[in-house]
Amino acid sequence: MPEPVRHTPKAPTHVRTLAAGQRIDAHRHDDHQIVLPGNGVVAVTTEAGTWFAPGTRAIWVPAGTVHAHRAHGHLNAYFVGFPAGENPLHLDAPTVLSVSPLLRELIIEYTRVPADTGPERRRLRAVLLDQLRASPQQPMQLPTPSDPRLAAVCALVHDRPEDPRTLAALGAATGVGERTLSRLFRAELGMTFPQWRTQSRLYHALRMLADDTPVTTVAHRCGWSSPSAFIDVFRRSFGCTPGTHNRRP
Repeated sequence: MPEPVRHTPKAPTHVRTLAAGQRIDAHRHDDHQIVLPGNGVVAVTTEAGTWFAPGTRAIWVPAGTVHAHRAHGHLNAYFVGFPAGENPLHLDAPTVLSVSPLLRELIIEYTRVPADTGPERRRLRAVLLDQLRASPQQPMQLPTPSDPRLAAVCALVHDRPEDPRTLAALGAATGVGERTLSRLFRAELGMTFPQWRTQSRLYHALRMLADDTPVTTVAHRCGWSSPSAFIDVFRRSFGCTPGTHNRRP
């Protein structure tokens, strides 16, 4: 029998430090929650897939969602809980959000004294909510395939991010036609094969950078044709270069 999912009705507002590779097992809250990685990379996994974020992003987890966390690199994670009726972005699925420098500092400050209920903290919360409403959503997700044909191809790609094979070649290796796989990617995962592979490679890249792997090595191991190609994709995805990301406090 599967273990029962831990139920913590109130989503805590606090700071939690996790060692590289440490997990918070599957659980759920009756509240919404946002998690911001102060340093390192945080991954949130549900049965639908994995969402991942470096320090320029945060992950919104809706109330009732069964989810687990994992740290990549040493992680200081800032968690803020919101009542179920307070959903500034009207999100009903985990979502990665862009975090402006102001929103980042607001979240960090709000977690410092969680028990404070004074007027200054209420004003801080109001500004935090205003900034959340203005936060663009980002497609930093690796959806989990359920179709076994698609799952086989996704496993090949995710296990070997440096593999340059086309969808046709991967289909030949798994006995599935390219057109069938292309249709499955769009219908089941809501993205094309190149988009899914890029998300997988970015996830691997963030994990390696969190372990202080050199940028050139990351680019090579994750399948980019050159370090400059990797840096360009990384900057467009996360708003900073891999080197700047690695120097974040």
